[in-house]
Amino acid sequence: MERSTIVRVHEGLHARPATRFVKLAKGFESDVELVKDGKAVSAKSSVKLMLLAVKENQEVTVRANGADAIEALEALIGYLENPRAGLDDEAEAQSPANDAGQEAAPAPGFVPAAPDGANRLRGVAASEGFAIGPAFAHFPPDIAGRGRVLRAEEIEGEIDRFRTAVGAVQARMDLALAQDSLSAGDRGIVAALRDIAADDSLTGEAEGLIKGGNDAVSAVITAASTIAAEFSAVDDHYLNARADDVHAVGRQICLVLLGQDDISLENIPEGAILIADDIGAWDLARAPLKRIGGVVCGHGGATSHIAIIARSHGIPAVLGLGGQVNALRTAREVALDGNTGHVIIDPDAATRADFAGRVEAAAKERAGLTIFKTVTPKLADGRIIEIAANIGSLEEIEAAQEAGAMGIGLFRTELLFMRHMHLPSEDMQAETYAALAKAFAPYPVIVRTLDIGGDKPIAGIEFPDEENPFLGWRGIRMCLDRSDIFKRQLRALLRAAVHGNIKVMLPMVSDLSEVRQTRVLVDECTAELKAEGVPHASFDLGVMIETPAAVLIAPALAKEVAFFSIGTNDLTQYIMAADRLNPTVAKLNDVTNPAVMSAIEMTAKAGVAAGIMVGMCGEAAGRPDLIATFVKMGLTELSMSPASIQRAKKAIMAMAAEG
Repeated sequence: MERSTIVRVHEGLHARPATRFVKLAKGFESDVELVKDGKAVSAKSSVKLMLLAVKENQEVTVRANGADAIEALEALIGYLENPRAGLDDEAEAQSPANDAGQEAAPAPGFVPAAPDGANRLRGVAASEGFAIGPAFAHFPPDIAGRGRVLRAEEIEGEIDRFRTAVGAVQARMDLALAQDSLSAGDRGIVAALRDIAADDSLTGEAEGLIKGGNDAVSAVITAASTIAAEFSAVDDHYLNARADDVHAVGRQICLVLLGQDDISLENIPEGAILIADDIGAWDLARAPLKRIGGVVCGHGGATSHIAIIARSHGIPAVLGLGGQVNALRTAREVALDGNTGHVIIDPDAATRADFAGRVEAAAKERAGLTIFKTVTPKLADGRIIEIAANIGSLEEIEAAQEAGAMGIGLFRTELLFMRHMHLPSEDMQAETYAALAKAFAPYPVIVRTLDIGGDKPIAGIEFPDEENPFLGWRGIRMCLDRSDIFKRQLRALLRAAVHGNIKVMLPMVSDLSEVRQTRVLVDECTAELKAEGVPHASFDLGVMIETPAAVLIAPALAKEVAFFSIGTNDLTQYIMAADRLNPTVAKLNDVTNPAVMSAIEMTAKAGVAAGIMVGMCGEAAGRPDLIATFVKMGLTELSMSPASIQRAKKAIMAMAAEG
């Protein structure tokens, strides 16, 4: 069986989306291939998939052959048509300066290193910010194979030794992935590296060389170089950056084969500038990142995993210096400008003072926002405005807490369903929701019930082909038709409510009957749990206002529910009749359009009149230029990306100061 589609995955199948796609493919027994421009590769190989260089908006065909071919096609096509695939629970690293919480914009391609003087270099501005500090040179020795031809009787033993080394590297990475200290973004990068270590492309190439008489170390070096060269030759900057990942994984396998440990970064001094010709993402992800003042590297670009890790941790970085990085081997002190890509070796007094001033100013700006972490924003009349976080996985809890979130205004449960090969059990869901409730108690946690449709399919639910899935069988419509799935989620939420302030929100509501039918199911679930003797508690039921119909019947809805939460993303596209994924009508998707602002005001007025809470969980909630307007309309809860929380609190406090 086969089916063609247009790829909507953001930026195409680069490292992490490819990893997610392969994981999904491996969940099916069928043989699965992805075809582009007549070339077919196994959909269960990360390396082969990435080398196919599938980009956004390109046409591909998925082929499946086996007992579960239909299910495989549906799930894989659904993933390829999802613009958020690979970004939802393993989001791209974000620049601390990017207060809107959007993906940090990488530099537009590779900028060749250019000397600005005897002690000035320029490379790729990979992570914003300024840094000055002592140089910490990290130049581990190169690894070389023995270059010895194996005897026939040695080959089998050498293959076993190689496989053991690969297993050891995978186990080491599994251990890292199991640690709570690893951030969600870094976890995604390490998972992608682990996939490379396990991929048949690398291991198969190496084993073939060993069978040809090469010692294991030489075979790994050659195999990694061959595959890295293929990545480098692809006309795609994301895939070019994967060449460094292949070399990094190859190095780790070689070190195990040689019985050696890599030079540790554990002893890097506080505020030091890490200097390296090349540093693997695996090494940097495990380093004491809070002590690193900046990163300067000969290899890498703005889309490399080194850049992503640096941005996610707010570490200024200049990469891609090439051979000129050797000029830094003996440097005592280094200043770097991650905004322009400049690096200064042993700066003079004036330069030192200039950079010290820049670093101080940036720190003051961050500190100026950090003080709002624990602030409870109140208006002059004493009303508290809750500033909450939008998250989609438990891995994001720490970021929300660190930002000072006053609870969760939107927990996207579809990610819990999409990341598993089968529908999650009631127990698994209950544990997830309970962990969320405990983490933020006594603050409220608003859990959105399953919001999936033709644009976001999941394994275990067969969706019809729809011309426009955004207007089709999705959200509450699908849930009410599949009460077996919906009741499992409602039961899990009732069980989790024992552990904290759980609230439940229904998506895509457009009719009063949808709320009333849900209440009947909640009552059924409550009665069942009581009869079974399972601990449970009630929860507030609210609706997401995102359809024009919900706006127009808001006064009636307000009498049926405990709260409203305005989803500005979908509400804007529905009000403006403009697909938010279609770039040709992008200018119409503007929340400040009078029509959209009028819909928000109508909703707020209905909620305030009924005495229920009115909140907002769309991207607009974090916009400092709009917050005052929303609050004046009557909104008392704003939920956003964790990166926007402190700035939003500052905006509320500024309103209070103005009276």
